[in-house]
This record gives sequence, structure tokens and C-alpha cells, in this order.
Amino acid sequence: MESYGKLLLYYAFPYFTISMLVELLYARWKGEHIRLMDSVSSLSSGMANILKDTLKLSVAIISYSFLLKYVHMFTWDKAPVWMYLFCFMYIDFTGYWVHRIEHTVNYFWNHHIIHHSSEEFNLACALRQSISDLVGFFTVFYLPMALVGVPTAVIGIVAPVHLFMQFWYHTRYINRMGVLEKVIVTPSHHRVHHAMNDIYLDKNYGQIFIFWDKLFNTYQEELADVPPVYGVKRPVKTWNPFIINFKHLFLLASDAWRTKSYKDKLRIWIMPTGWRPADVAEKYPVTYIEDVTTYEKHDPVYSKAFVGWSFFQMFCSLALLSFFFYRMGSLPYMETMLYGGFLMLAIFANTALMDKKAYGVIACILLAAFGVGIILLTGDWFGVKNIWPAATSVLIAYLAATAIASVFFMVYEFSKEEESEMVMVGNE
Repeated sequence: MESYGKLLLYYAFPYFTISMLVELLYARWKGEHIRLMDSVSSLSSGMANILKDTLKLSVAIISYSFLLKYVHMFTWDKAPVWMYLFCFMYIDFTGYWVHRIEHTVNYFWNHHIIHHSSEEFNLACALRQSISDLVGFFTVFYLPMALVGVPTAVIGIVAPVHLFMQFWYHTRYINRMGVLEKVIVTPSHHRVHHAMNDIYLDKNYGQIFIFWDKLFNTYQEELADVPPVYGVKRPVKTWNPFIINFKHLFLLASDAWRTKSYKDKLRIWIMPTGWRPADVAEKYPVTYIEDVTTYEKHDPVYSKAFVGWSFFQMFCSLALLSFFFYRMGSLPYMETMLYGGFLMLAIFANTALMDKKAYGVIACILLAAFGVGIILLTGDWFGVKNIWPAATSVLIAYLAATAIASVFFMVYEFSKEEESEMVMVGNE
């Protein structure tokens, strides 16, 4: 996991950041309206996902190491080249099926909804990854690789490469790619996948290769006369990745509790995505988008100062996350968990404030108290004094500013929203 952190710090982060900045500047140049808060939410979700993986907050029902130990038929002193290729193709094949299951089974949709929750389609939304997949069920799909003895180290190399290769095609600014459209997943293919138009729903599950979809009849071409509309049919209406990650699960649990049918209490979890017990659906209706062409995106009014502050907070969290990866191999377990908890709270606090929620202010104040408490108790910030002696003073000032600014912006943004509503009523 330490090497994974270094890979993210020195290679993935710079690549993602530069790519997203180029896309943003291009969109600005074209004069397009950009919902910057959506990008902040996407990046915050990505940081939360990375933290979840790094802190090992998820558990696999059966680990690959267990499978390899008890079912392997061959052992290898050195993995041949073909094994890396086989591993890549097989991970892509199983990725297609896992992706398909996540879209079509009620419980597993909760693992994936965060990725589709953005109502934009850009490189930032590629980073919207789950923190709700706390229990892994799909390692069993790797059984054939364990049978032929693919070492864990090979998967440790191939799996991150396979994952990072899925970043580039989350964009609206690359059109059809000729003959490549027949082989690999392109932006056009993935625009279809992220769209909620009826003709595009649950299509193009492929991750690297598109021929799986053509083979298993889930392929849909992007149509010139049907522009994709992005998002989910039950809009999340929040920037907070923690709420988005568990929103669908909360609905399933509520429906299972409320329904009078014991059969429905059990089967709701494995029914097709969106299925609800009839008695609950009638008594507790939820809002779904019927006509995607008339849907208005979630786009609250903010002052420029608050948008700037939200970006500043996100970049501060990213800087602290980068230092976390830099120090990860040197920190004791409890300090690693403490630092990770601080970062999770920072992400929650910033996005809750973006939602204009009062608990966002409380979270910011708690974050400041948490961070200052660590510095006062230890006299340091996880070893940063060895690099920059004045860093702890800067951090205390930053945390104090976070608490004060949260109160200021909450009052200011609320008053701005009330003024906007009064103007709208007056115009009516």
C-alpha cells in the first residue's frame, strides 16, 4: 500500500491534475458554463476513495492471497510476459461483469452510484469512486487467475494500471476515433454509459475493451440526434460524497423496514436496480426524472468568494493528503489512522458547507479543534517540522481560518440565497 501511495503521489496526481486543468481551460475558451462545485465534489470523492483504500477500510470476503494459496495448480519463479497480458485481459473481462452487476442489482448499485451522480461528464467525474464498497464480494471472480498461479505481485502492478487507463475517456471534447471505436472504450462509448436517456441506460459496461459489450449484447452507439444527458434518474442534489455514497443504501434499508411483506424485506437487496415493494412505493414515493430533456441540473447560487474558498479548501486537503502519502510508510498504525480520520473529516466538512448545511459549520469547527489538538499534544504534525519548522504555526492559522470562515460564509451565503428568493418572488 505504501508503493500505491507513492504511485499516486508522483505519477497519478500530476497526470490527473494537468489533464483536468487543460480540459477546464479548453471549456473556458469555448465559453461554456462550468459548475465548479461539481468538480470540487468529484475531486473530494476521489480523495475519500483513495483514503478508504489506503486505510484498508474495506474487507474482501475471500482474499486473492487465500485463493492463490489453496487452489493454484502452478507456481512461477518469475512471471512471464504472457502472464501480465493474461492478467490484464482477465481483469478487464471480470471488470465488465462486476460493472454490469453493479448497474443491475439493487444492493450493488449503491457501490457504483457515486460514479454516475455527477450531472457533468468531464475528467473530474472519473475520480468519483465509491467509499461504500466496504465489503468486497467479487474477488471470487479471480479464481481462474489463482488456478494458473498468477502471483499477487502481478495483480498489484496490472490492476492500478488498468484502473488509471479508465481516466482519459471521461470527456466531451474527443469525438469519434475511427477504427479504435471497434476495439477500445472511447469517450463516445463512455458518454453513452454515463447518460440517463432511456436508449442509453445500462449500456457500454466495458472498461478498456468495448468488444465485451458487443459480445454480450449491451452495446449502444452514441446517436447524433440524442444528446446524452448525464446523471442518475433519482438526482442526489448534494455535493457531499459521503451522503451520495450511502443515499441508495439508506433507501433500500428504509424500504426493507417499512414494507409489510417479509418476502420483500429479503428480496429487495437482490432485485433489479430501482425495484421497490409495491406497498412502500405507493406510500413513500421518491422523485425520479421522467423527461431528461427538461431536467434542470443541481446548480445552487454561490458568491465567487465562496466558490474560491471551496477550491482553496479542496487544494489544502489535497496538499495534506499528498503529505500523508509521503509519510505513510514511516507513520505508526495509530498515527496513520488518526491522520486519515482528520482528512475524512476535512472532506466531509468542506462538502457539507458547500451544501449550505448548518452541520457543515459544526464539522469545520470540529476539524479545527481536532487538528489544533493533534499539534498541541504532539508538538508536531506527523513529522512535518523536520521538513518545514514553521509548518505547525501555518497549520494552526489555517485551521483557525477554516472555523471562522465557515461561520462567515454560512451567514453570508444564506443571506444571499434569501435575497435571491425574494427577488424571484417579487418578479412573479
